[in-house]
Amino acid sequence: MSSRAAWRRNRRPVYGRAELKRLIEPETVAIVGLSRSETSFGARTRRNLQHCETIRLYGVNPGAAEVHGVPCVPTIAELPERTDCAIIAVPQESVETLVEQCAERGFGACIIYASGYAETGLPEKVRLQERLAEIGRAANMRIVGPNCIGVINNLTRAGLIFVATYATLPWRPGGVGLVSQSGGLGHAMTQAVERGGSFSHFFAAGNSCDVDVCDYVSYLADEPRCRAIVCAAEGLKDGDRLLEAAEKAFAAEKPIVMYKFATAAAAAEAAMSHTGTLAGSNAAYEAAFRLGSIIEAKNFEDLYETASFLAKAGKPLASGVAAVTASGGASVITLDRAEQAGVAMPKPSEATRAILTAAIPEFGSPSNPCDVTAQVAGNPESYGACAEALLCDPAYGALVVMSPTITAASTPKQAAMFSGVAERTGKPVCISWLSEWLQGPASDIYEQDPRVALFHTTERCYRALAGWIRWGADIAQRTPMELSPTDPAILEATAARLAASGPALTEREAKEILAGYDVPVALDRVVQDAAAAIRAAEEIGYPVVLKVESPDIPHKTEAGVVRLGLSGAVAVGEAYHAIMTAAARLDPKPEIRGVLVQPMVPEGVEMVVGARLDPTFGPLVVVGLGGIMVELLRDSVAELAPIDEATALAMLARLKGAKLLDGFRGSAAIDRGELARIVAAVSRLAADFSGDIAEIDVNPVICSPGGAVAVDALIVRRPRNS
Repeated sequence: MSSRAAWRRNRRPVYGRAELKRLIEPETVAIVGLSRSETSFGARTRRNLQHCETIRLYGVNPGAAEVHGVPCVPTIAELPERTDCAIIAVPQESVETLVEQCAERGFGACIIYASGYAETGLPEKVRLQERLAEIGRAANMRIVGPNCIGVINNLTRAGLIFVATYATLPWRPGGVGLVSQSGGLGHAMTQAVERGGSFSHFFAAGNSCDVDVCDYVSYLADEPRCRAIVCAAEGLKDGDRLLEAAEKAFAAEKPIVMYKFATAAAAAEAAMSHTGTLAGSNAAYEAAFRLGSIIEAKNFEDLYETASFLAKAGKPLASGVAAVTASGGASVITLDRAEQAGVAMPKPSEATRAILTAAIPEFGSPSNPCDVTAQVAGNPESYGACAEALLCDPAYGALVVMSPTITAASTPKQAAMFSGVAERTGKPVCISWLSEWLQGPASDIYEQDPRVALFHTTERCYRALAGWIRWGADIAQRTPMELSPTDPAILEATAARLAASGPALTEREAKEILAGYDVPVALDRVVQDAAAAIRAAEEIGYPVVLKVESPDIPHKTEAGVVRLGLSGAVAVGEAYHAIMTAAARLDPKPEIRGVLVQPMVPEGVEMVVGARLDPTFGPLVVVGLGGIMVELLRDSVAELAPIDEATALAMLARLKGAKLLDGFRGSAAIDRGELARIVAAVSRLAADFSGDIAEIDVNPVICSPGGAVAVDALIVRRPRNS
């Protein structure tokens, strides 16, 4: 199949709000293991539920009829009514039996606090965790955890969580839904409520034996009171489920901001091809973020402020950003940060400029940024007049206010003024809080304002704006790729060639498969002695190239078994013997199937086109500067396969060395369309045979004004047991 459906086979769809309702919106909850110890996880959970008026709470404790004011029963079987969610607050040794009892009673969900499962890496502990998931699936009962701190539905004040501070923090319902694999990091983010922040939900995934971060994102996409989703994840088992959840959020016009930690590209270390080295795990996540219109947070510290802004901002009404400040130095900072983030700051219209000129001193700057100067202290109305004029300009979708100085007298008044401007114009205001008085006057007012967003660094502010603007552009114009199915005859022929090959295909075998996908390849002849090499060269026409043909030598240049630009019989004969001598010296001794004789392709821009199978997201197509520069420059871009030619052209435009493709210092421009067609064809091959192909490396593809040709190729098959 020419689509990502081939990779999605046998994948569980994400849960939606209906499947998770009894977990996140329960009417009845049982704390299994509720004890009298105030420090126990069960008692902490009871305190975190004390403000929830929508839940009927029970305890399961064989030695008490009541604990902390909660009615208790000796066993799960004796609960007096149908129960939606169980919180299993007991040691690991008792968990499985209790989960089985919950399944028998028809519970909708279980939250398991206990650790000591798959996180240990021990096979027997992994199996214990798998057993919990099996019990849940058989009973259609959702399992959260194990090794999980719980979940919060702040819309109902349901703190199904053992963290002791939830009962005392000043929680306010808000538009940000928070999902975190790490309970500790997620809880750290929720402490934004201490400075005036707010959340709709907080979901910790723990070991994710059943419910995972993708399911939580899906739930929040269905929840109308959540307006933006923030997600922090170390890694995912199935990247396509993230894309499925992201598609739901995109359809609901609900932005996702995600931080992926643990970014070491370990998979690339074991790669056989240049492609695998270039496309580490980060490349797959970045490609998935683009495909799913997910806003990537570069730092964990960016997450809350970015999501809070997104929840307040709505869709961008324009792609430009304006800034206003009372400091010339702050004006320079905002321009620097905007340029670094790629945010456009166009000049104001003549009508807007006239208003600015009238509102500020003649030594101010009626431009963008607009510097109202320190004179604003004596004429505070000018600040609001300039802010409103800029936001009324149709070129601007948001306003950045650079606030280098905070005062107890003026800042709260300014907060009310900027809020009013944002409300009247329907566009967000971003406060860049430059002062080191981090929680000075009005900081909490800005945090709680539904139209004004607070950022503690200008860099973070502009990164958030850049992601918001890109997301808005996707909302306005994203169109799905139209990919027709591959011809069944091509699929059948390719499958037969792969079945007849070994773990790594020789160059000739790989080029035969590529040619079947209409990739232009350099013709070659395989010979077994020097005389045959000379005859082949004379028939092909000089100059020629000689290479060893072996499935055991993936990188022939490094092994010294390639000779280029050969002219004449003597040169070809000597090259043949030199190649065979070099091959014989290799250790371990490779299988040699002969020597390839090829025409010497004229010089051009050398590119690498390839694909690899990412363990999380499946087939990934890569294009970059190739030849001997591939690992030196490492200039490459990647997308999830398959792609169309339009997407391939966009990939070429993102290369740092893209100018080389259009002619540089007198060289001719290459045929970008033909190169894009090759990239799309390789992506289709990778997607069609994601079950059989681990890596594809076409390097170099020599590109010229008249077209492009694949000179060398490598295909590595997936191990049979993977």
